[in-house]
Amino acid sequence: MQRLNVTMTPAAEKFVSRLLRFDGGPGSGLRLRVSAGGCSGLASEFSVEKSPAPGEAVFEHKGMKFFLPAESRLLLEGVTMDFVDTLGSTGFVFTDPKTKSCGCGSEAASAPDLHGHKH
Repeated sequence: MQRLNVTMTPAAEKFVSRLLRFDGGPGSGLRLRVSAGGCSGLASEFSVEKSPAPGEAVFEHKGMKFFLPAESRLLLEGVTMDFVDTLGSTGFVFTDPKTKSCGCGSEAASAPDLHGHKH
């Protein structure tokens, strides 16, 4: 397994851990697709999968597996990943020290909740 230079907050770790525990089985991981966009500069889509797709690299963080396509690996390098769950937004928030904040009210990228709905 490879290592990725991403910092995860305790809130993000807890969310991913719960997803994998309740929606996955042994060896499952979180497929995380990150793309340029959203107020913070990054938007994400994620799902729990049994194995990586062709071309995805497997990364591990505190026993949790992540399946990342090449573009996601590049965009996540050096980024802090947080998870927020508020009335206004639910999803991953990415803070990249290499870019300036856009000044929006919320930096949370729209992400599906556990039932696949967008917030």
